Amino acid sequence: MAITIKSAREIELMTEAGRILEIVHHEMAKALRPGMSTHDIDRLGEEVIRSYDCIPSFLNYNGYPASICVSVNQEVVHGIPDRHRILQEGDIVSLDAGVIYKGYHSDAARTYGIGEISKEAQQLIDVTRESFFEGIKYAREGNHLFDISSAIGRYAGERGYGVVKDLCGHGIGTALHEAPEIPNYEMNRKGPKLKAGMTLAIEPMINIGSWEVKWLDDDWTVVTRDSSLSAHYENTVLITEDEPKLLTLTQDM
Repeated sequence: MAITIKSAREIELMTEAGRILEIVHHEMAKALRPGMSTHDIDRLGEEVIRSYDCIPSFLNYNGYPASICVSVNQEVVHGIPDRHRILQEGDIVSLDAGVIYKGYHSDAARTYGIGEISKEAQQLIDVTRESFFEGIKYAREGNHLFDISSAIGRYAGERGYGVVKDLCGHGIGTALHEAPEIPNYEMNRKGPKLKAGMTLAIEPMINIGSWEVKWLDDDWTVVTRDSSLSAHYENTVLITEDEPKLLTLTQDM
């Protein structure tokens, strides 16, 4: 499948989808506290999405039963919100969300600490975020896609973290998942050349321990095989003729 190049109008719509999703994340982050359920987060996220006349990208996507993926501690991605899953002081929680605005998707994830967290948990969150920014240094027209992948993988790997290999980023636009797939580890190939107008969801998933993961019996929730903590950081990125534009990040989140 070819990588789509977005028109000026499509970029305008995706920019608005990204702006709205940034607000959604901001509102969820403000609400996080010990004692709330993962279902509470999902309900709030969906309310904010719909308040902007948008549709949650994830709700019923291939059967996923919620609007926000809420993944706690050793859960890497796709945690299913639950009224009985209560956040505790010291937990870390990854929130992955997407919105559809006038037919165009945006996708972003953040990992937060609940109350006071351990130093190693905070370092994991920080390294995961920084690995994203190392990657997008290469998100420029004329570079190759796997330049981004390799930079992410090197940054996290050199610091002793496990870089998840079974999951990856992706293109995005009128579909939540478009070509290309974007690994987060070092590649021996260059991959396609980056061109202005490409829109990519770049999303390192980094573990304190091994890179290996497994799926739970719900067929959605992905956890670390060694039960170590995992963090997730993602933005929707527009390739331009100059610096990449982060459609889901205009403030420091």
